[in-house]
Amino acid sequence: MAKHEKFNFKTYEDLESKINALGVDVSLQKDLSPLAQKVNIGHKIAPNAIAVLPMEGCDSNTDGSPSELTERRYMRFASGGAGLLWWEANAIVPEGRANALQMMLTASNVGKFSALLKKTQKAAAEYNGVEHKAINILQLTHSGRYSRPEGHVPRPLVPQHDPLLDERSGVDPSSDKQIVSDAYLDSLVERYVYSAKLAWEAGFDGVDIKSCHRYLVSELLASYTREGRYGGSFENRTRLVRDTVRAIKQACGEDFIVACRFNVFDCHPYPYGFGVDKEDFWVFDPEEPMAFVRMLKEEGVELLSNSAGNPYYIYPQVTRPFDLSSMGIPVPNEHPLESIERLFSFTRKIQNEAGDIPVVGNGYSWLRQFAPYVGAANLMKHDCSFMGLGRSSFAYPNAPRDILQKGEMDPRSVCIACSKCTQIMRDHGRTGCVVRDAELYAPLYRQARKDAEGRENV
Repeated sequence: MAKHEKFNFKTYEDLESKINALGVDVSLQKDLSPLAQKVNIGHKIAPNAIAVLPMEGCDSNTDGSPSELTERRYMRFASGGAGLLWWEANAIVPEGRANALQMMLTASNVGKFSALLKKTQKAAAEYNGVEHKAINILQLTHSGRYSRPEGHVPRPLVPQHDPLLDERSGVDPSSDKQIVSDAYLDSLVERYVYSAKLAWEAGFDGVDIKSCHRYLVSELLASYTREGRYGGSFENRTRLVRDTVRAIKQACGEDFIVACRFNVFDCHPYPYGFGVDKEDFWVFDPEEPMAFVRMLKEEGVELLSNSAGNPYYIYPQVTRPFDLSSMGIPVPNEHPLESIERLFSFTRKIQNEAGDIPVVGNGYSWLRQFAPYVGAANLMKHDCSFMGLGRSSFAYPNAPRDILQKGEMDPRSVCIACSKCTQIMRDHGRTGCVVRDAELYAPLYRQARKDAEGRENV
């Protein structure tokens, strides 16, 4: 492993030289045409191969409907020209909300979601041409261990105890009261279906069964120590996803996309981590992640997105390489390009296993204005089907349009991987880019920091 370094590349050649010096498997190419190619997703077609990954703003109205801030964010994403808009986490049950302002689609607010979708589609056509019709996917979630539906008090619901995470996430390690029952997990299938049917009614093209970042379904995939119908065997640990996909398919029909964004590699010790070697949790074991992909393919899932790690724990670089991390997080003992190489290798393996099913890659934001050259190279090699932009979309929502129309990204607009957007979430505030969208989010950042420090000093 190489020493961690901040981004310091002025030219394409500077980045290329560093890649060669480190010997990492990261490719570049100056031909950006692969990013403009259309992508088939089930029975639908995305107008280009750039995706906005699900980025939570933690800023919905208290009833779960889009607020003015939420609307502003998705109008910016839509007008920015991405071919795939993967909308942020939408809680399927009140107790599964990660915060009091997490998005939650209900029968009483479905009209507000529908109205916003129509506005985003109009904005997309206005800025990118009338033929531009982005695919809109709504992420469905249960926050599980990280549920905090009211105020600033954790209300975790977990599938099993975890000695590394219990105390830091508010789980009493001496009690089983916060461990969800099989009956509770059984009941969630109809809640996913209910949310999916509302999403279909609102006009979304499909939904994602969120299975990443140690939320409930992600942790279920690693519930080796759990007893009963949802623990132990691979069949049991994947039961909720499998049953949910089948039920949504039956309820919403074949034209409605069912997607899954899941953790390939938890970077968390066995028997509490998925996709990890039993002796060394920093070593990837592909057996079960690849079996999971085959299962999703057999069940008719039409879109995949891979991630890794736990952004709430001490190795966030596994999820998103950075220059500066959130407060209290140690500097990693690897270069960000090594972190990116790991994420790209996961995407490559998933895409190879998935075949014709499109896979959205991640890990591009740290690359700043050079991300398109890397994304185009990955697409050309068929290592993925979309270049996914996460934090970068907070900072630079117009990046897809600039890439496709101007052939480049503006270095004055890119994400600088400072993790301030993450820090706002950790501080229980409403999040966005503190640097590139400073007029709005710098005050929100300072207020969230002040409030968090106040709670710490009580």
